[in-house]
Amino acid sequence: MKSLQSIIDQTFTAVSQVCMAYIAQLESRETGTVTSLSTGIARVSGLPGVGFEEVLKFPGDLYGIAFNVDENEIGAVLLGDYWHLNAGAEVERRGHVMDVPVGYGLIGRVINPLGRPLDDGGPLVFDKRLPIERPAPHIMDRAPVTTPLQTGIKVIDALVPIGRGQRELILGDRQTGKTAIAVDTILNQRDVLCVYCAIGQRASAVAQTIANLREKGAMEYTVVVVTEGNDPPGLTYIAPYAATSIAEYFMEAGRDVLIVYDDLTHHARAYRELSLLLRRPPGREAYPGDIFYIHSRLLERATHLLDELGGGSLTALPIIETEAQNISAYIPTNLISITDGQIYLSPKLFELGILPAVDVSKSVSRVGGKAQRAAYRAVAGDLKLAYAQFEELESFARFGTRLDENTRQIIAHGRRIRSCLKQSEFEPMTISEQITVLLALTAKMFDSVPLEAMREAELALCKAAAMIPAEIVERFTSAATFDYIDRAAILQLAGETLISFRQHE
Repeated sequence: MKSLQSIIDQTFTAVSQVCMAYIAQLESRETGTVTSLSTGIARVSGLPGVGFEEVLKFPGDLYGIAFNVDENEIGAVLLGDYWHLNAGAEVERRGHVMDVPVGYGLIGRVINPLGRPLDDGGPLVFDKRLPIERPAPHIMDRAPVTTPLQTGIKVIDALVPIGRGQRELILGDRQTGKTAIAVDTILNQRDVLCVYCAIGQRASAVAQTIANLREKGAMEYTVVVVTEGNDPPGLTYIAPYAATSIAEYFMEAGRDVLIVYDDLTHHARAYRELSLLLRRPPGREAYPGDIFYIHSRLLERATHLLDELGGGSLTALPIIETEAQNISAYIPTNLISITDGQIYLSPKLFELGILPAVDVSKSVSRVGGKAQRAAYRAVAGDLKLAYAQFEELESFARFGTRLDENTRQIIAHGRRIRSCLKQSEFEPMTISEQITVLLALTAKMFDSVPLEAMREAELALCKAAAMIPAEIVERFTSAATFDYIDRAAILQLAGETLISFRQHE
């Protein structure tokens, strides 16, 4: 009995000692009140210490960002459904800026810009959280763009090459195949991680794109960040910044990363909507004065880092929608001046069935040419000039002009070039296949093949490319120059393959 009593006494003594040692600590919480609501916007009073772009917590697990920090009130951008929110609701200051989970656990997942999973893959596994707005790497931390990013699309890899660390704009009218080019580029990557950011897209279109990526096995190295067309404008606005932070994590770990923004037209419109609701002064086309800055600070984060910093790269493919082929509109010209080149898709070529509908005369790559492989430079050097000559002469030929033999040969060769540059969706070509076809094209081996047999002849040549010796294929990617002996071997292979098609002439 005594032992039980002593145990009870000891227990109560220990409890009393703990109670005496405990010092109550006050936890400060800074709260405010919602004064008014509008579409995706809340005006808040009573938070004098809040900073620009700081996170605010509203009732119902709803978050917002302080966008306008005025003397007497705050204009907050809401990042979710706000149907339950009313004037007078309590708002809590969180003390940090907006961040997003990052890490290798995100690969293969579909998430929203807040880091919440949208698929059935269970809870998200991540390494850490990074702010969505981060400063771009310093100039002295950047390395030149020296390695090509193969898209698997002949017309781009040959005539508008893209380098790892470059920013290449894809623009064109709606329904001209802009997303198809970006998705084909993702499908062609194996050693490059990809981030696909769908900004304000239709849910059905995003679901179709994700289904295509899954079917082709591309989700094994891809992260998808999604905002749908019916999401609040605040979510649409932060989506590309959140996706870029996810991509930067991989880049800083030494990986090569490709990010697709599909598309920044919706992003600009969302920012315009928020700015007008917050009573910011409108400018050209009712966009606010800093519309250029929101895209320049986003795309400046794409770069190639020095080897001392891991040697990773972030290649950006922003997409912009033009109206009535007007590439001199406000947002397209902004993006053209920010990026390192553009791929323009022509609705006229699309209607003619020339896919991908890349207008070579209006497309340019200001950086990728330096990173292009020597084999491509050797076989595609004269291709752009020959194609441009053909387009000019073809317009004259439509008037029934009498043409000399040389002009007829140029037009016939140009038609073969145009036919060869066609490519079906979801069918990226290997480097050896592209080099073989392009070399036979520049050597005018296709000129004696009838136009209706061009597709069949090209497929036969692609199959023959699999027989090229491994050492020659290795030199395609590693050699500084395209060897004459290798060229002769490929031309011999192409000649033997195409001889049966010439007999149909």
